Amino acid sequence: MPRGGVFQYDTPQAMLCFEVYKKGELAGQVDLSGAYVFQQDGIPVRADLAFADGQINCLKRVGGPCGLALLWEAGAPGTLMLPTTRLPDRKQPYILNLELARARVKQLVQKREDWGLFDYEAAGALGAQYEAVRQKFVRALQAPTPVEAADCADECLAAGIRLGEKMSLFHADVFLRRRRASSAGRVMSFGCRVDLPSSNDRFRERLLEVADFISLPTSLKLVGPKERTYRWEQIDDWVNWAFAHGRPIHAGPLVSFDPTDVPDWLYIWEHDYEALREILYEHIQRVLERYERKVRVWRVASGLHAYNSFNLTFEQIMELTRMSCSLVKKLAPRSVVIVDLVLPWGEYYARNQRTIPPLLYADMAVQSGIKFDGFGLQLYMGVPRDGLYVRDLLQVSSLLDEFLGFGVPLHVSAVQAPSDVVPDAWDAWGGRAPVSEGGRWHHDWNPRLQAEWLQAFCRVALSKPYVESICWRDLADYEGHYLPHGGLCRNDLAPKLAFRELRNFRAAMASLDDLIEQQNFPEEQ
Repeated sequence: MPRGGVFQYDTPQAMLCFEVYKKGELAGQVDLSGAYVFQQDGIPVRADLAFADGQINCLKRVGGPCGLALLWEAGAPGTLMLPTTRLPDRKQPYILNLELARARVKQLVQKREDWGLFDYEAAGALGAQYEAVRQKFVRALQAPTPVEAADCADECLAAGIRLGEKMSLFHADVFLRRRRASSAGRVMSFGCRVDLPSSNDRFRERLLEVADFISLPTSLKLVGPKERTYRWEQIDDWVNWAFAHGRPIHAGPLVSFDPTDVPDWLYIWEHDYEALREILYEHIQRVLERYERKVRVWRVASGLHAYNSFNLTFEQIMELTRMSCSLVKKLAPRSVVIVDLVLPWGEYYARNQRTIPPLLYADMAVQSGIKFDGFGLQLYMGVPRDGLYVRDLLQVSSLLDEFLGFGVPLHVSAVQAPSDVVPDAWDAWGGRAPVSEGGRWHHDWNPRLQAEWLQAFCRVALSKPYVESICWRDLADYEGHYLPHGGLCRNDLAPKLAFRELRNFRAAMASLDDLIEQQNFPEEQ
């Protein structure tokens, strides 16, 4: 249990080692920039990682079986953040290639059972492909040398990733049909975040083409860039426009410690929790007094589990979540209150143990009786930052499945993938980094791949009956964008293929069978 917001471990350090093979020999180098060690339930743990002489050494701060996740070149499926299974400590190193393949085969078995794919006659081809993957893994286990085992495991892993994505889309299409035929099919909606200064007619026309609702930013940094000073003009303008055009408003965050949401003056109160709490309380009051009748959904507490710039304790984080949700419920009782989760795989917890793993935070919010109506989930792909590395569709679908047990609706409050790879791109965190270092989904990112990813994600997400909305992060590639080249339009508002894909997807939901037949998952090149 957390003590003072920090999960304590009294176990001595332990070593987990992996030999890494590439192209028939020990690897000369491995990128560990985004790698992390995890324990039971995928919770990251502190560990020192080092690579030398073809071997990754993981010096853990916790005992017991653990796994390693790292960005891995998996061949045709792309470069993805992939995990091993959890493994006990031993002196002899494991073969990383083999353990990555083992984890994928294990996940395939689990999801085939969870999704009941044995019950569908149309899934027979998937069953045959699974058997082929399993045979590849058996050959890897029986290989006489580590090099041969690694080669067989690489083939198994590539085939397993591809099969996992096909399984995810097959399952998605089955449940999309069911959802569309039920009353739950009427609550699905698509949105896009507005750029407050972009009030020109062309920007707004593009929004009307793809968005059922707009996401309106209301962070303290935007509303109160200076202490005791509030700026309402741009927000008022967008609220009036949304009402005039019949677009519901999702607003927020009201409380967020993401560095992009925190004004510089707030850090004055870094060591005074009571003063910080009062400032946030007043901010929520002011925003709600002005807009409570005009906003349908409030993203109230966003990312408090991940961004702990003020060194809050576990109890203080949960208390702020409770206070902010209760206040919004009191001042805007007819609105929907959302608790927003960011960086959903939780890598950040391996670097900063004064944070909270995302699903543990979600479970605590539910179990402690905090008054809220659903979770928000932010999901980004393609940037070399914790939480933003590329995952495959099976990983994404499995993540969404985790929310079933919470018993509340889920809103994808922000999602984005890039449309281009630029070797020297500015990101929202003020540094330069190649977008390609964040991983590849099948190929290098390009406009067509972005559109294919958007379509596949929408199918997977909306097949979950508890997912009520999907909001794309940026409409256009303006300066200061959150994710490089992540907009639906270019910076001149020329539509990308992803813009057309989202517009067509919305229209096709009225004729779901046509969508599933026409928007097939692209075959391997």
